[in-house]
Amino acid sequence: MCGFVGLIGVQNASHEVYTALQSIQHRGQDSAGIATKKGNHFRISKDLGLVHQVFSQSELQRLEGTCAVGHVRYPTAGTGSREDTQPFYSRRPGIIIAHNGNIINFEEIKKYLLERSIYLSSRCDVEPVLHVLASAVTVETKSNYNIDDVIKALRITYDIVKGAFSIVGIMNIDGVDTMFLGRDPSAIRPACYGRKGDSWIAASESVCLDVLDFHLEGYVEPGEVIFFTPGREPVHVSIKKKSARHCVFEHIYFARPDSHMDNLSVYHTRLDLGKALAKQWLQKHSSEEIDVVIPVPDTSRPSAIAFSETVGVVHREGFIKNRYSPRTFIMPDQDSRMKALKLKLNPIDTEITGKNVMLIDDSIVRGNTLKRITQVLRTKNPASVHLGIYSPPVVNPCYYGIDMSLKKELIACNFLENLGIISQWPEKGDLEKLENALAEFLGVDSLTFLSRDALFEIFSENHCMACFDGNYPVEITDDYLKIIEQDRNAVRCRVPDNF
Repeated sequence: MCGFVGLIGVQNASHEVYTALQSIQHRGQDSAGIATKKGNHFRISKDLGLVHQVFSQSELQRLEGTCAVGHVRYPTAGTGSREDTQPFYSRRPGIIIAHNGNIINFEEIKKYLLERSIYLSSRCDVEPVLHVLASAVTVETKSNYNIDDVIKALRITYDIVKGAFSIVGIMNIDGVDTMFLGRDPSAIRPACYGRKGDSWIAASESVCLDVLDFHLEGYVEPGEVIFFTPGREPVHVSIKKKSARHCVFEHIYFARPDSHMDNLSVYHTRLDLGKALAKQWLQKHSSEEIDVVIPVPDTSRPSAIAFSETVGVVHREGFIKNRYSPRTFIMPDQDSRMKALKLKLNPIDTEITGKNVMLIDDSIVRGNTLKRITQVLRTKNPASVHLGIYSPPVVNPCYYGIDMSLKKELIACNFLENLGIISQWPEKGDLEKLENALAEFLGVDSLTFLSRDALFEIFSENHCMACFDGNYPVEITDDYLKIIEQDRNAVRCRVPDNF
């Protein structure tokens, strides 16, 4: 999972991108990068680390220009080395580019490029996309590229590249610096854009627009590419369109609650999820069984509030989070996640001791972090601990940019196999068996997942729920499965430089 920001027509664009990147630091903590264009000169700076660690004021001053692309990265392809950091730059025809998502035919594209004597310098999956586009642009036209040249090249690129991606780039088109923003044919990964005066912004999440006082203008349609030049209206081009399948996990976990995605408020969606979970919980339990509703910070707070209001039980903060602790979900290996968790959360005993606690969390992926949280909670001697998860069990890997790409790591999948349940989406009796088994493993008195029907009522058919139902909108080949497993195993073995 990654995040990007693109700006055009802005003074000191690198400084503005630097600010915006900090608002989406949650989307990637491994590396950060900024590339700028001023006249015919491109400048780029990127390294491993958080945004504020990578860029000094003097470095931002060096990155001159009124247009810039910034990126924060958590690797779901490649090994997370410095060579894999974004943005990437092509000298011919002169393009800077960054993306969020996963390209699932990396090796196929690599072979395509090698046949044209084009070599890669990294394992990052946006680099081959850049070279396919650059090659397609320059194959017929050698200079002075117009928008028709670029549109034709993008159609070629979209025919070759497969996966889930949103992508931003800057190049000279029709004699002026132009920013382009594109989305995969199913619009799985998010992308929005906004305006301030004559300036334009492109970003993974709308919070980037908020911090820079840009007005949200809209979202990129499936398979669409939008061209932005300062002081002009954007040009919308449909490159390769399919039915929309926006990522449901963005709303459940990954996006900031103050973001808007495809006309949905993430915060209000999480309220709806918490309310639906409460109604479902009350079908099996009584409100008298719990004394307090406590969220696992930070993602679960809106859902916990809605749960408590629906059930009629007080909501309290039960953990204090170390604000300087990174997200344990996107730590590269289990040992790093467990060490970080010990620094991350500290329970408030007055809200827990002797009470029947309802703990709310967004999902169960690997299960180890949540097990540790319940162990920490138990040290404060609650009378009982109940667990509510405002999503169904994650029983299928995600190959589209969320780091849960190995089936063997999904705890619900492993438990279903041990229980002899073969359903892709366990319901009713099978779901209850899974809940009971996982409750015992996690050390809680009961566990309730959100049901499939409840999820469908909140999200329309235009959302990808492959991690829950196995319905993948982009075909996953056996060759890709082997590659992604090799990549993920390599990342799992890596220890962060700054740990």
